[in-house]
Amino acid sequence: MTRTETDAARIIETVVCVPTFRRPEHLARTLDSLVAQSFDRPFAVVVVENEPAPMQGSAVAEAYLVGGRLSGLCVTESRQGNVFAINTAFDTALAAYPDARFFLMIDDDEVAEPDWLARMVGAAEASGAGVVGGPVWLSLGREAKPGLACHPAFLPAYTESGPVPLIYGSGNCLVTRETFEGLGLPAFDVGYNFLGGGDADFFARARRAQVRFHWVAEAIITETVPPLRTTLGWLAARALRTGAINYRIECKHAEGLAGRAGIGLKSVAMIPVALLRALRLLAGTRDVRIAINPILIVAGRWLAAVGIEPQPYRAPAAR
Repeated sequence: MTRTETDAARIIETVVCVPTFRRPEHLARTLDSLVAQSFDRPFAVVVVENEPAPMQGSAVAEAYLVGGRLSGLCVTESRQGNVFAINTAFDTALAAYPDARFFLMIDDDEVAEPDWLARMVGAAEASGAGVVGGPVWLSLGREAKPGLACHPAFLPAYTESGPVPLIYGSGNCLVTRETFEGLGLPAFDVGYNFLGGGDADFFARARRAQVRFHWVAEAIITETVPPLRTTLGWLAARALRTGAINYRIECKHAEGLAGRAGIGLKSVAMIPVALLRALRLLAGTRDVRIAINPILIVAGRWLAAVGIEPQPYRAPAAR
């Protein structure tokens, strides 16, 4: 950075991180929603291109930065995987904006409401929480079966604003500098690079470190769901992945043989509970895609216990 750029960086207190991979059209809509923010303070964006060639995301981001529609940086992370991209985004933002206090993340297929930044930062300042989360409301296509919006995969964790025990995903989150400094960098464990769940593990570590969490139901982000993600196959794979992530996080933080034994007992106890929940959901929704979810989560735990985990973020080679 030049001296002028360095001086400008020091007045930035808020940075929005946007990892991107092979979604240039979606990225443009994401950046448009950041341009439209009603936030009354300067903020920066850090876009991380996770594909070194042909770098379509970088081209989109540079157009916004060079054209002055947004202020910030675009960098490339050549190591494939969402954890690498997210870590690079946070590392870059923390170093490039030394006076920034608030670091937010939005995915490259999401669109933020105009008051999103103001609500997230305002909640962080008012609550003093180290992590703030908000809902990602999914927009299902007309071809989606009525009622599918009630699937657990599509529902936010909470419905009301206020202190919460934990948040689970980074698609709409704010993390303070103090939280990063307390937990150390890199923020996300690269062991979750292709499974996913690096964010859930980070937030679990934050809770163990007694970081406070706050939820802002009005800080809305919307994600368009492609038809593939409403199929039984995709929803089943997601549930299996959720079970695997939960099992891995619990094992990582288990203390001694007693802790590991407790995880095993929990996995056994979850079987009848999941069956009962599935029957209730089937009776209430008449939708197998919803009803089977608790059973598949338990199945994902058991598969992970024998070393079988999905790898949804291991992308095939570009053609």
